[in-house]
Amino acid sequence: MTMFAAILVCAAAFAQGQLVTWSSHVEKAEGDVYKVIFTGKVADGYHTYTLTDEFSATEVMDAAVEGGELVGGPYEISTPVEETDEYGDLAKHYYNKIIIAQDVKVNGGSAKYSGTIFTNACTGGACKAEYYDFEVKIGDNAAAAPADTIETATESKEPVQKTAFPWGLILQAILWGFAMLLTPCVFPMVPMTVSFFLKGSESVAQGRFKAGMYGLFIVLLYTLPIALLIVITRIIGGESVTADIFNWIATHWLPNILFFIIFMVFAASFFGAFEITLPQSLVNKSDKGSDKKGLAGVFFMALTLVLVSFSCTGPIVGNVLIQATSSNGAWWIPIVTMLAFSIAFALPFTLLAFFPSLLKDLKKSGGGWLNTVKVVMGFIEVALGFKFLSMADQTYHWGILDREVYLAIWIVVFALLGFYLLGKLKFAHDDDVPHVSVPRLSLAIVVFSFVVYMIPGMWGAPLDILSGYLPPMSSHDFVLTPGSTSHTIVTDAPAKTAEKKYDFLHLPHNLEGYFDLEDALAVAKEAGKPVFVDVTGHACVNCREMEQRVWSDPAALDILRNDYIICALYVDDKHKLPEEDWVTDAESGKVYKDLGRVNSYIARERFNVNAQPNYILLSPDGEILVPTHSYDLSVENFINFLKSGTETYKSK
Repeated sequence: MTMFAAILVCAAAFAQGQLVTWSSHVEKAEGDVYKVIFTGKVADGYHTYTLTDEFSATEVMDAAVEGGELVGGPYEISTPVEETDEYGDLAKHYYNKIIIAQDVKVNGGSAKYSGTIFTNACTGGACKAEYYDFEVKIGDNAAAAPADTIETATESKEPVQKTAFPWGLILQAILWGFAMLLTPCVFPMVPMTVSFFLKGSESVAQGRFKAGMYGLFIVLLYTLPIALLIVITRIIGGESVTADIFNWIATHWLPNILFFIIFMVFAASFFGAFEITLPQSLVNKSDKGSDKKGLAGVFFMALTLVLVSFSCTGPIVGNVLIQATSSNGAWWIPIVTMLAFSIAFALPFTLLAFFPSLLKDLKKSGGGWLNTVKVVMGFIEVALGFKFLSMADQTYHWGILDREVYLAIWIVVFALLGFYLLGKLKFAHDDDVPHVSVPRLSLAIVVFSFVVYMIPGMWGAPLDILSGYLPPMSSHDFVLTPGSTSHTIVTDAPAKTAEKKYDFLHLPHNLEGYFDLEDALAVAKEAGKPVFVDVTGHACVNCREMEQRVWSDPAALDILRNDYIICALYVDDKHKLPEEDWVTDAESGKVYKDLGRVNSYIARERFNVNAQPNYILLSPDGEILVPTHSYDLSVENFINFLKSGTETYKSK
């Protein structure tokens, strides 16, 4: 129940309609001049921007007065917090509350002031643009309303940024948490720990209380370290430090190669090549502490379990955390995923302590199947490890793991796993398998079905359910299905086009496109078409999902291919630019020298977006045609978004 409640709280935080809710009131100034004051309450964990921010300014749009006139422009009453943003730039942010005002002169007895307030609410690099329509009556004859009686925020005109709650990550963490019970590092601890609680307690009630605390301590030992790391970095350096750490882990070659090596080492250990354990002295000290009475002993017993199980849980915990930090989401996602993992991991111990009779069946079970579980995990570790190598390969364009190479490795790994389950392969610590049990046969059928599913991918099949984990289709060299890769470029643009930069980058589905915004705009003017801007990243799982599951729709592809000039801006690409292509931040003076930083700067400066994927539709003059579209797996919504852009462009 605790886990369920925690998940609901986090989901509710992201599911709320408006992140900045507004109220207004009117104060008399001097003579016929009144002051209209707007107070915006910012959701917890989010910030918004000043009226003068260079990239994401709060703005009063379409302001008009009936029966009066504006006196000057809008101005801020509240004071922002000055801090370094997620890109290392000095920025001014509003947390909790933003207050702005506008002076209005009333010509008669009353007036009506109307317009729209635009705000960008951001957290952890993900932003949501919102619009608040207002209409305020002013003047002595208008019975000016006191504070907070004017209507609160209406729904935004368009949900510009939809932040998807990482249900997939949480479900994966829960499943891994339960699976850990079956590993040879953890399973033998079950009878010992439950016996400890029952024998070391004066009553059944006391034993169950200690068992519950044992589960809580396990959760805290897994969750608190990552939570403290994130909180401390946010306190010391703000959101930017945390975001930079996550971005570095997700995209830089060093941590990705390191994790790849770690996963291969752990896999070898699971196969029986050697044993990985923490220093025995550390484990012994913890185990000695468990002899203490009261909650201190319970805590040290939990610590012993965490330390002893490290060789099995370590790589899984690492995998869960790395996926969470690279999810282009909020800073709290790694904390929530680790909370889900640890609760699932601790829950069986608590339940078995409450109902010790359940241990009878477990004690009758043999130990050979535990090693089988460990070997199966070894195969999974090999497959997961190549994901990290793939991230570094894509970001730095090494060309080591093209899509078909990556698929070939996975096909071989899981095929070998299937043969192992059938008893055709045997490792050092395995028992003889005189016959195949029904569970092993069932699992082998599932594994071989997965292998068969992957095989068509070698010739260009999209493999939608794996779209977020495979290298992009553009890296595939051999394709039988026409139009499924982008190495062969087909274009209907005019003969005279801008010289294409960055030819090492490609678009999915054989789409023609550009990777420099000015190039795309120049071609758009020549072609008389609007521009589809794709703010994306090599390490963006949601981007690959959108391309494989939404862009691939025939109607969507037809519009993209024929009605737009496409420009993809990779914000995490490490390609070093020639000096003439460097970009200098006008405010901070910082010089951006690689393609990813330049594109990230463009996305912030011109489009007010900080997350991927984001899609912006521009006129050839660079004007934004319709509100931005982001991660949304509805094909219908995406097609409507594209059509709205062409319709707006034609109407101008």
